[in-house]
Amino acid sequence: QVQLVESGGGLVQAGGSLRLSCASSGATESNYVLAWFRQAPGKEREFVAAIRSAGTTSYADSSYADSVKGRFSISRDNAKNTVYLQMSSLKPDDTAVYFCACKRGIVLYRTTGNYAYWGQGTQVTVSS
Repeated sequence: QVQLVESGGGLVQAGGSLRLSCASSGATESNYVLAWFRQAPGKEREFVAAIRSAGTTSYADSSYADSVKGRFSISRDNAKNTVYLQMSSLKPDDTAVYFCACKRGIVLYRTTGNYAYWGQGTQVTVSS
């Protein structure tokens, strides 16, 4: 069973930066996808970014929601079994609980139903 633990959340002023980390364990498949989702109070959980465990020449290695494109960057360190979300130019609308998720395969799905494993989440609060 895959286990995910997020960390790095906190309080940041608008325009600031923050890096989230997601440490994973128990993964045995060579092909998998790690993703970040977020959920604000009273709203549905939404896709943020996703990345494959390995690169491919046929498709892009990562995917981003339009709302964070150009501001957020997802990366991975396979040796450390960790995926990161570097967030810059943060806005108050970015305030949410951020969740790390994992799925088997290579497709960078954007819906929560495609991800079987989830972390507990880490709170990110962006003040005006």
